[in-house]
Amino acid sequence: MEKDLNSNLTVKGIYDWKLVQRALNQNDQKAYAELMGRYKDTIFFMLLKMVKSRDDADDLTIEAFGKAFKRLSQYTPDFAFSTWLFKIATNNCIDFIRKRKAAVSLDKTYENADGDEFSFEPKSDTLNPEEKAIKKQKIQLMQSVVEKLQPRYRVLVELRYFQERSYEEIAKELDLPIGTVKAQLFRARDLLYHTLKNMQGKI
Repeated sequence: MEKDLNSNLTVKGIYDWKLVQRALNQNDQKAYAELMGRYKDTIFFMLLKMVKSRDDADDLTIEAFGKAFKRLSQYTPDFAFSTWLFKIATNNCIDFIRKRKAAVSLDKTYENADGDEFSFEPKSDTLNPEEKAIKKQKIQLMQSVVEKLQPRYRVLVELRYFQERSYEEIAKELDLPIGTVKAQLFRARDLLYHTLKNMQGKI
């Protein structure tokens, strides 16, 4: 095996392979940590260029290593560990971007069949009385729609968009990983969008 490794991999690649073997065969947590330490920054900056958001890039970096470590037994030394890892990270990021493009932002303004605009976003600055009244109606509408969601989604939407909590605050309060919070909010937005579309004639 050593001969094959020398013919296929660089010195760095051989070292990575040995770390992989330690991680798999000995469940060596230091080996996992060293693999992550060797490539975390490179993966992060690669993903940052793709998603243009440090928070998303950070989340995606952690996800990439999580997926890679779960599949570590599938890695073979036919090519460098870094190549295999980068492919997992890139594919995961492409999936994320595709889902994000398909999602409907709660900050976006929508138009119903009558040309009236409405938005998911309850935030406001200084409004005149008429704007305040309209805003109140929109919030009441959104609250009625949110009430139709399953409890787990309703809580997330209320915390994020009505109480304006950060992802970190929500994760801490609900004792959930940040990745889970974001994924469930993504699903909640999708459900809200379809509910609103079905209500267009009533808005």
